[in-house]
Amino acid sequence: MKLGMVTYMWGAEWDLPTLIKNCSDAGFEGVELRSTHKHGVEVTLTKEQRAEVRKRFEDSKVKFLGPGSACEYHSADHGVVQQNIDLTKKFVELSADIGGTGVKVRPNGFVKGIERDKTIEQIGLSLRTCGEFAAQHKQEIRVEVHGNGTADIGVMRKIMDVANHPAVVICWNSNPGETVNGSVKPSFDQLKHKLGSTIHIHDLFDKDYPYRELFQLLKAENYTGYCLSESPATTDAPRVMRYYRALFDLLKSKTVHASQFGASAP
Repeated sequence: MKLGMVTYMWGAEWDLPTLIKNCSDAGFEGVELRSTHKHGVEVTLTKEQRAEVRKRFEDSKVKFLGPGSACEYHSADHGVVQQNIDLTKKFVELSADIGGTGVKVRPNGFVKGIERDKTIEQIGLSLRTCGEFAAQHKQEIRVEVHGNGTADIGVMRKIMDVANHPAVVICWNSNPGETVNGSVKPSFDQLKHKLGSTIHIHDLFDKDYPYRELFQLLKAENYTGYCLSESPATTDAPRVMRYYRALFDLLKSKTVHASQFGASAP
């Protein structure tokens, strides 16, 4: 497993050279570039600008993993859904041009007055369409476990079953609701077969979430993807990133007892 970050709170206000430097200095190996942030990597970039961004990453130790979009497919307005599908395809092209491997998307809740199963089917079929396009560009559609109601693990499993495409994968999001009786395993087991090459992690010192157990489950699946920090804001992110790197390495280590991090011992 490798460590990276999402430009959510950390990095949202960094330009691209600063972002790459800070990640490299702290030992962060990859980055998901959340759309609309200061890095400026957006679907509006020209061919020349995309080539420049690609070279910046290729000349660094940091891997561009892909854009983090806010594309979603639950709207009751089918025109809006199509707009999101079309935008997803643009992000796929952007990712491929810059050397990324996938695009983060999300479900974002249910629509009042519409049957949940109908919305689940609509989201799943939209994802399949996006997955078919992504596969042509050797990209993943990374479906973040997200949204009011849609973040429910059972709902996410249904969405993925409807999508039913190898390029449509899960971006595990380390949500509080994933823990059942102190263990994340029952939830993890429902989606582990669809894990993509990125997941999101948050405060690793949070004893309410069993990160040690999660890391052990990922190891058991021979997971070699990127664990991306999506952690709260700090006034000194470059310094905190170094501590985060150290804690990440400790959690991966077999010498650390699980009880130190709020998870049951294996």
